[in-house]
Order: sequence, then structure tokens, then C-alpha cells
Amino acid sequence: MKINAQYNNPSVRYGNIKRILYISTPSLRKDFLSRKEIFMGIYLDNSATSYPKPECVYDAVNAYMRDNGASPGRGTYANAMASDKLVYEARKSVARLIGAEKAGEIVFTMNSTEAINTVLKGFLQDGDGVLTSDAEHNAVWRPLKTLEKYRGVKIRCFRVSKDGKADLDEIGEKLTPEIKLAAFVHGSNVLGNILPTADISKLARAKGVPVLVDASQTAGAIPIDVVKEGVDFLAFTGHKGLLGPTGTGGFYIKSGLSLSTLKEGGTGSMAKSPFPPELPPDRYEAGTMNIFGIAGLKAAVGFIHETGVPDIQAHERALIKRMLNGFKTIPDIEVYGSQNPEDRLGLVCFNIGGLDPYKAAAKLDEDYGIMLRAGLHCAPRAHLISGTEGTGSIRASVGYFNTVAHIDHLLCAIADIRKKNT
Repeated sequence: MKINAQYNNPSVRYGNIKRILYISTPSLRKDFLSRKEIFMGIYLDNSATSYPKPECVYDAVNAYMRDNGASPGRGTYANAMASDKLVYEARKSVARLIGAEKAGEIVFTMNSTEAINTVLKGFLQDGDGVLTSDAEHNAVWRPLKTLEKYRGVKIRCFRVSKDGKADLDEIGEKLTPEIKLAAFVHGSNVLGNILPTADISKLARAKGVPVLVDASQTAGAIPIDVVKEGVDFLAFTGHKGLLGPTGTGGFYIKSGLSLSTLKEGGTGSMAKSPFPPELPPDRYEAGTMNIFGIAGLKAAVGFIHETGVPDIQAHERALIKRMLNGFKTIPDIEVYGSQNPEDRLGLVCFNIGGLDPYKAAAKLDEDYGIMLRAGLHCAPRAHLISGTEGTGSIRASVGYFNTVAHIDHLLCAIADIRKKNT
């Protein structure tokens, strides 16, 4: 891709934020960005939280808040029963999306962090060994370090290369008898790579080791089948690739497995017992759940079923391919992770020459209306691999509602910043 737009500086204001539009002619500018995008900006931070959501999500949350409002499992009147049905249908829809066999294998939490904490702290015993990657997000790494400090859990790590590859031979060697659980990220929010879940699970099963997969970045974005891939626990969050509201998420727990509870309280079932129910999902869902969020999540997952995960993945890969090809035409852009879009999720971490990533991201927002993430992305260990632990990086992450025009606008903006700082 040739980045050669002639820059001028017509500007508009939205609130106190200056947006500089630098496409050379009004007609080209009209084709390049819609009026809404000119004023509101371009959102490329979908790895943190996807935006916008499908219209059906807004409608579902609004309808539930206005027309129902009752808690599930807390009454036999019509609205409460409707809430029960909604939650069940949401479980069933998520189960179908990830290849789970039963709706009851889906437990809802407020996000993947709570889900991961529930599994790690509910499964590992004092002194157990756990195998993880050296590219983990803090959602996995911090609970493990806490368990190491207070309960003597032994952490063993397998290496991930700069291009996001893992050595299966090394993983097999590190699955020693002391390892009681393998817990690792499915897709890195820094390197963009996807670990071979099925291959790692096969090695773990041969040693009798259950597997926990952190699918925060992959659920809804790439195909997942927990049965075919041999996964015992899978944590997901609702607000990223699943296109749902914040405050939603959960985990898959394979039938027959059980965990100690992270919290106890009312579940709407087995109320006479002083202890939590024995069976999932009630066992792990103490307290009133975020039913409004789950209404939105159900609608979002329904949208994904209708659209098709392969089509979502293909769209995001096409955008990442265009971004990577465009970066090759701009001097001094350093991209981290694999250069092959087929190996990546819909995100790219990069830096612009010697520019501070925080300042560069702020300029992209203030002057060009592009919203991205800068920093360590809550995954400092992955930055050790990319060599950016001291500086962090800029991350552009696409979603299903991003367009080619958004990518071209980003590339032109970066070329402009690079030109002004040489």
C-alpha cells in the first residue's frame, strides 16, 4: 500500500477535542470517513473492550431494564420466570458457541478475571504445580503469583517466541508429575499469537493434567470447540470478542469436575443448606447476577451465531493484513509478533521510531481522532518477549465493525506523525 496523501489541516471540534482531517480533497474525505466518524473518532481498542456493540445488544439491555427487571431464581411470578429462561438461553447459546455439550457447563461471572480466579483458587491445592506460558496476562499471572506466595503453588513456565510460537517438546517435558493443572492464554493481547490449544491439551491429557484456557481475546473472534480441543476449563469475557456488555463473562467447566467456591451466598436454590449447592452452575454463582448484562450478552452471542465466527475472523484478518502491509511502507515502524496475518488475532502492537508510545497514542487521538491503547496492556511478561518491557507499545485492535477506511486513516495518520518527527 502506498501512503502518499497530501496533508492539509481542516479541523473540526467535538467537545474540547481537536480532530485534524488530512485527506487532500473534500470529495475524497467524504468517501474516506463518515460524518459521525469525523466527529466521534475511530475506535481501534477492541482488545480492551469491543465497540460499538450490535444494535440488538442495546435493544436487549434496554428492553430488560424497562420491561422485566426481575432477578432470576428469586421468584415464581412471570417476570422472574422469564429471567430464569433468559439466563438458561444465554448459557445454551454460549455453550453452542464454544462446543460445550450442556448449558449447565457454563458458569456466569462478572468477567474472565473472576472466572480465572475461581478456577485457579478452587482447583489448585497447597503445593501443587501449575504449568503456564511466559506470555501471560495479569489475569492469570497475578492469581498464580498470589497462590505461590500464600499457598506454596509451584509455577513452571514454557517459552513463547517473539513470533508467538510455543515448543511442544518443551511443554511435554515440563508436564512433570508435580504439575496438577496447565493454565495458559489462548491468544496474546500483545503478540497477537494463538497458542495451539488442542496440541497442548493432548500432551496434558496424556499426563492426566487438566487444562484451563484463558479465552479472553479469542471467544467470539475465532472458532473454539472445548470438546474437540480437550479443554477442561475455559474462561471468557463478555465485553471483548463476544460483543456484549462489560461486567459479563464466565467459564466452561467440564462435567464431572468440581471446584472449591471463591464466594458463598444466596443462589436461589438449596436455600435451607448452610453450604453452597454441589452442582454447577449454581455452586459458583452466589449473589444476584448481572441479569441486564446477561440479556445483552445473550443478544450479542445470538448476533455472532447469525454472522458466523469464521466470517468475523476473516473480516478481522483482512483488516490486519492491510494494516501490516501498510506498516511496511512507513519507515521506522516496529511491529511485534508474527508478520503473518494468518497467525494473528485482530490486533497489532507497534512503535513509531523513537517516539514514546503514550505520547504517540495521545497524538493519534487528539489530532487524528483515532482511539488506541498504549502501555503494557496488563501483560508485562509478554512485553519481556517483545523487548518492550521498558517502554510498552501502541496497540491497534480491530473489531467486526471496523472498516478498510479506518485502517487507511490510521496508516495515513502514522505516516504523517512519522514525517513530522524526522
